[in-house]
Amino acid sequence: MSLRIRLARGGAKKRPFYRIVVADSRSPRDGRFIEKLGTFDPMLPRDHERRVVLKDERVKYWLGVGALPSDRVARFLGLSGLTEARKVPEQTKQAQPKAKAQERLREAEEKARAAAEAAASAEG
Repeated sequence: MSLRIRLARGGAKKRPFYRIVVADSRSPRDGRFIEKLGTFDPMLPRDHERRVVLKDERVKYWLGVGALPSDRVARFLGLSGLTEARKVPEQTKQAQPKAKAQERLREAEEKARAAAEAAASAEG
């Protein structure tokens, strides 16, 4: 049985509310779970204290037993200091500009540098 610590959606339409639960990885997202470990309310501001509420002792227990957190829950655990925060890549390879666009950017930078040098030499 592969255990996951993940989000189970609740709330009304356009008003999401999530329970942070321990569940078998094969069970449905909003289906059967073993234990509720906390809540996440995305409608609250990011700095609000009730946005993410966790039962620290139970989370530590389930992590010790071998439950794996989902990506979003791992981020919450990292922010709360229960686990080491995962690295989030700055820019994925797919989101980077293509080769031709990168070449144009380099050319524009070179032109800007040349113009700055010309202006500096003209003044001095």
